[in-house]
Amino acid sequence: MEEYTPVKEGKVREIYDIGDYLVMVATDRISAFDVILKNKVTKKGTVLTQMSRFWFDYTKDIVKNHMVSTDVNDMPEFFRQPQFDGNSMLCQKLNMIPIECIVRGYITGSGWASYQKNGTVCGIKLRDGLQECEKLDEPIYTPSTKAEIGDHDENISFEQSIDILEKKFPGHGVEYATKIRDYTIALYKKCADYALTRGIIIADTKFEFGLDKDGNVVLGDEMLTPDSSRFWPLEGYEAGHSQPSFDKQFVRDWLKAHPESDYNLPQDVIDKTIAKYKEAYHLLTGLEIK
Repeated sequence: MEEYTPVKEGKVREIYDIGDYLVMVATDRISAFDVILKNKVTKKGTVLTQMSRFWFDYTKDIVKNHMVSTDVNDMPEFFRQPQFDGNSMLCQKLNMIPIECIVRGYITGSGWASYQKNGTVCGIKLRDGLQECEKLDEPIYTPSTKAEIGDHDENISFEQSIDILEKKFPGHGVEYATKIRDYTIALYKKCADYALTRGIIIADTKFEFGLDKDGNVVLGDEMLTPDSSRFWPLEGYEAGHSQPSFDKQFVRDWLKAHPESDYNLPQDVIDKTIAKYKEAYHLLTGLEIK
């Protein structure tokens, strides 16, 4: 059996090059504030992969995505081991576009902090009188640079995203910047509308795109998982204060309240975190993660 080692490791994902394709494995690692925590969250990787699979299938009418299969029997024998079953995705190879495509449908987090200071979010002027966690009149696109592990992403304007992409893809800066913005908004709107019918508010999320061998813009990485999005329960939602969540905001809040923790979570926080991830998956898909 041929063995494989990751060609790239992110905060959560490991990427294996198997020749014509990649295998992307979502581990049980969890990160917060751009730091990888010392704990593992059992089955978290499976939730992330299966949730991405659900959304990729749901949105393929809007934009092509990189998913080929999540069945390990479609992958080399090495991946037919228990640690890869359920949390691995066979993917198309893409030339990744170096922009984090963030879309915000509600005002919260760093966006709320910025709005309180000067009425803007990432340089975009919003109307006066918004409350914390209020739904925006229209979703806003707030791209950022994609930082290396340990560094922080930097918010940029749409115009700056054009400049960055023009340098990387001469002659295509405006084209690619416009496409990824428009796809981001369209994906968010379709999925946020669906999630509301399942009792979940998607407050914000991020997407990543790349180019296939023919130069088409393709959706890659993960999609609308609790790692890349803020999910709130629709039941009990009201603007004016922070919301309970199905995502790792729970972990962020605990870490903020325990600065002495050295990024080490107690078991009850780990248990509650994976329970929230599994609950979100079940609500959105109707399926269970065993």
